Amino acid sequence: MRFVIWAGLITALLVPVVTAAFSPYLAWREPIYVIAGFAGILGMCLLLLQPLLAGRWLPGLSPVTSRHWHRWCGLALVAMILVHVGGLWITSPPDVVDALLFVSATPFSAWGVIAMWAGFAAALMGMSRQRLSLRFRVWRLGHAALAFVTILGSVVHALLIEGTMEIISKFALCALVVLASAATLAKLRVWDVKRR
Repeated sequence: MRFVIWAGLITALLVPVVTAAFSPYLAWREPIYVIAGFAGILGMCLLLLQPLLAGRWLPGLSPVTSRHWHRWCGLALVAMILVHVGGLWITSPPDVVDALLFVSATPFSAWGVIAMWAGFAAALMGMSRQRLSLRFRVWRLGHAALAFVTILGSVVHALLIEGTMEIISKFALCALVVLASAATLAKLRVWDVKRR
């Protein structure tokens, strides 16, 4: 059973990346734009790993190991966002400025920007747990809420874009991200902030 779960996860992560690598759209793109695009795809893959690690769904990983990898995946996600936005800035600064100011003509831009800022806030909250002096359950609710906004914004952002990602694998990855997140939120009962 452990092998099946890991094989399924690896497949779910690799298929969107591999199919995107064969996209005909890549032929007309600059290298920086391609790197930025694949940073976005890898970011979506990390969004699948994050709730699975937070909910300790992956067999063979102890709670401490899951928490450790959840933290590192969060930092990697921030890095992918920076590469994604930075690459787009290099190729087309006006489009990025319009997106950041929420005046872009493309609806997916606003969702991406919302997801970006929520992701940064979730990472900052994750790293500042001791400094915030919040009860664990309150901190976890805030962190989970920001993570959920990141996930929702990223999924809508990805689904609205017609780009290098193959349609079926993109929908499948987005669906898995939402399902994993919902399952983890339900398992951890993050809305329960009362002391048991």
